[in-house]
Amino acid sequence: MSPEPSIHDEEVLGKAYDARLMRRLLRYLVPYRAQVVLALAAIAGHSALQLAPPYLTKVVIDRYIPDADLSGLGLIAALFLFTLLLSFAFKFVETWTLQMTGQRIMYDLRMEVYRHLQRLDLRFYDRNPVGRLMTRVTTDVDVLNDLFTSGVVSVFGDVFTLAGIMAVLLWMDWRLALIAFSVLPLIALVTQWFRRHVRESYRTVRTWIARINAYLQERITGMATVQLFRREARDFEQFDGINARHRDANIDSILYYAVFYPAIEIISALAAALILWYGGWWVLQDTLTLGSLVAFLQYSQRFFRPISDMSEKFNTLQSAMASSERIFALLDTPVRIENPTRPAPRPPGARGHIVFDHVTFGYSDGEPVLHDVTFEVKPGQRIGIVGATGSGKTTLISLLLRFYDIQQGRITIDGVDVRNMDLGELRRLFGLVLQDVYLFSGSIAGNVRLGDQRISDEAVRAAVRAVRADGFIEALPRGLESAVAERGSGLSVGQKQLLSFARALAFDPQVLVLDEATSSVDTETEVLIRDALHVLMRGRTTIAIAHRLSTIQDMDRILVLHKGRVREAGTHQELLAARGIYHRLYQLQFGALLGSDPGQTPGVTARRSG
Repeated sequence: MSPEPSIHDEEVLGKAYDARLMRRLLRYLVPYRAQVVLALAAIAGHSALQLAPPYLTKVVIDRYIPDADLSGLGLIAALFLFTLLLSFAFKFVETWTLQMTGQRIMYDLRMEVYRHLQRLDLRFYDRNPVGRLMTRVTTDVDVLNDLFTSGVVSVFGDVFTLAGIMAVLLWMDWRLALIAFSVLPLIALVTQWFRRHVRESYRTVRTWIARINAYLQERITGMATVQLFRREARDFEQFDGINARHRDANIDSILYYAVFYPAIEIISALAAALILWYGGWWVLQDTLTLGSLVAFLQYSQRFFRPISDMSEKFNTLQSAMASSERIFALLDTPVRIENPTRPAPRPPGARGHIVFDHVTFGYSDGEPVLHDVTFEVKPGQRIGIVGATGSGKTTLISLLLRFYDIQQGRITIDGVDVRNMDLGELRRLFGLVLQDVYLFSGSIAGNVRLGDQRISDEAVRAAVRAVRADGFIEALPRGLESAVAERGSGLSVGQKQLLSFARALAFDPQVLVLDEATSSVDTETEVLIRDALHVLMRGRTTIAIAHRLSTIQDMDRILVLHKGRVREAGTHQELLAARGIYHRLYQLQFGALLGSDPGQTPGVTARRSG
């Protein structure tokens, strides 16, 4: 049984033809209009040459064979060969030009989509699965390549060929031409049936391929959890359901193709039979030449080929309409976190003075995550933030770096509202170490400097030494140049966290932000990092979020968040003495370890912890 539709599903979008979308798609051809004109000229030349062979056959049969004219036969053979060679040249130019243009348009479109994805805020990624976005950048763009290489331009070749054949047939013999055209209503009926069913089949295929991409991305990323909880059989069964639905949708489309093309062949054969019946009768009556009858038969075969090709191009067009609607829906997603038109400069001598001024924020229209939060972080001050899960600690950091915009209040750095600052300049102020470390494939040094060549090798080595990561790095075969696999697989969680810490320090930030930075490091390593931090945080504003109170006890000031509000603020000793939320958190973490009871005085507890 297939799983129920989810957020990973592809929308069923797209019309058979949408003029608005087509106009927007054609704009991607504008930079390559010279190539398009060349391709159109080659298409027109190739289509015109397709009209020549049947007529040359007619001339040979009616004129040179009855007269036994060998020189005439030689001339026609030479013309036939010349036509084929020139037709090959036109076809080569057409194919090469269209394919090259299609590849360049795909490149432009993918770059535009990726550039837009980089500018979208994290709220967008909260709502859209990665697998679905991958479908946009890969499969949907590939479909548009088919449109540009074998659809929107090359369809003119079919139109030229059809128009030319119809004109030649009417010129040669209007009676036989009308007989050949008499089967066109049957062609129209079969084509309409094919288009209607293939359109729905294609939409279904697109829906299930998007679900396959999303499902695979999610399960492969979480394979450790799948194996840990022994979900292999259940997940395999779910994937089998999705894959089977995708297979069935493709089989349905195969059925329509299997009916359509033989039907076209039968109708073409019917037209040929009618031409032979009536044309043969007229040849016997000497009202039509034998050469004309043979030419009519050849033209009729060439006449139905573009019709079936145009039906196939309709499927390409339908695919492109659906894919382009999804791509443009992504490109039209508004960028909510934008650079101000005129960024406000920071005052001279700015050192990182941070103020949260009555900040209220929610991720959706529901209950706000933060309520009227107000606090100040002075330059060089070390601030610890603690609270229960869901109290809004990490949200504070996301707002400070302007990953989201607040609904009420303001956040200032050195007196300048973060919404008025240049985004690049704002985020360069911070060195961020997250609990969930992300490493890119490449080398260890490359992950520390992240492509910023201004960070020298010596600066990388210094950052690694400062966080005590040099111990495990020197044990690797190539040291800093050792390869890092995707997401840092092969390194322990603690090692990855140390590299993330070195990365933040290598950029020499004015403000250091630690979000559960030592949560996955063993106690011995945590002590080493804490010792290094005492030197590194000197003269630098520091904000540290922690569940483990041992990591923030020596901070200049500690903020206690509870249900999105700042409930307590003070030093470690002051908060213990207040016997409030912080005291309860401290008792929960250290009470059992120290052998204390709830009635023990905070001072005794603090002395024992030291």
